[in-house]
Amino acid sequence: MGIIILPPVVEDIVPRHEESDDSMSVDSDEDVEMSGVRSPKRARIGNETVSTGVVTPGEVVTDDPQWMRGHGTYVTPLSTSIIATVAGTVQKTNKLLSVHPLRARYTPEIGDLVVGRIVEVQSKRWKVDVAAPLLAQLPLSAINLPGGILRRRTSSDELQIRTFFSEGDLVVAEVQSVHQDGSASLHTRSLKYGKLRNGVFLAVTGTGGSGASSSTTKGGVGAGALRPGAGSGMGGVVRSRRQVWTVNTHNGGGDVDVILGVNGYIWISKHADGAAAASSATENVSITRMEEMVSTSIYSSQNDVIAPQTRREIARLAQCIQVLVQGGVRVDEETVMDAYEASLQVDLEVGDDDDEDEETRHEGREYLEGAKSRRILELVVKRVG
Repeated sequence: MGIIILPPVVEDIVPRHEESDDSMSVDSDEDVEMSGVRSPKRARIGNETVSTGVVTPGEVVTDDPQWMRGHGTYVTPLSTSIIATVAGTVQKTNKLLSVHPLRARYTPEIGDLVVGRIVEVQSKRWKVDVAAPLLAQLPLSAINLPGGILRRRTSSDELQIRTFFSEGDLVVAEVQSVHQDGSASLHTRSLKYGKLRNGVFLAVTGTGGSGASSSTTKGGVGAGALRPGAGSGMGGVVRSRRQVWTVNTHNGGGDVDVILGVNGYIWISKHADGAAAASSATENVSITRMEEMVSTSIYSSQNDVIAPQTRREIARLAQCIQVLVQGGVRVDEETVMDAYEASLQVDLEVGDDDDEDEETRHEGREYLEGAKSRRILELVVKRVG
């Protein structure tokens, strides 16, 4: 008998999802084989939501190999999954994924105007706290010598280094350079930079619109401190065209200087007319000799006598900045001036009682919490918007 070779039988290929549907349609009393069913995976952030998602440390951002990791992420060995290292929002730049933290310290950039505090005096330099991850350094060669003398620094200058700046002094400076490790180098080679006095120091947590709270200490306007409330907004100092300006205050307060450090440190003080007097005295002097007006007075730590009206307006400006931060509004020249004008308007709306004397009526005007702060925020948002 001959051998007949039959063609192979072609079996119908059932898709995976159809097979899983059939296997799950059996009676519930029977055992179901789960080996063929894929375990559910955690939802990944897709291409359309990668720029708006919020992730936490350890969360997988994506496992698509087409993406490259950026700041705030890392990739495990033998894997293409990009994992977040900080809590923040996911940002996409072409094929680069990075996580911007919700709250971070100041990152120095060249040209930034910063307010810092001297924390250490070393040989030929000072260490300055500018709210950055690393302390900034202010070299002895980057400051103005008394008299505006342009010369090399000698050993006698190093011995007198504490006569210029000492521990605890507040300075306003400019970022001259940024090193590879992220630390900044500062300079004060200008009449508008140097030691700060006759004012109030205000620290705003976070920068660039990411602050959430603030704290205030006084320097030169009496003992004590202003205690702010805990804020929950996202306000903070932002980079703007002008970080330093003079406010012509009301109620007889005179001129007040406001310095908004990009690093979140703010200084509000009585207007220093020494530079103006020096410029008027040297009206016919060449611009190259203007620095000769610098004297030892710029490194003095003695505060001047400040009138009560000026102190009251300084406190009002500090309270206005705290209201902006707690309300999640950016802090710049426009918003600060709008908040100051709004505080004056709120005082007019509240009015004064006829039964109270003049001294009692002035008490509590600088208190801008509660209903006053909410009304100020409404007026500021209306003006800015």
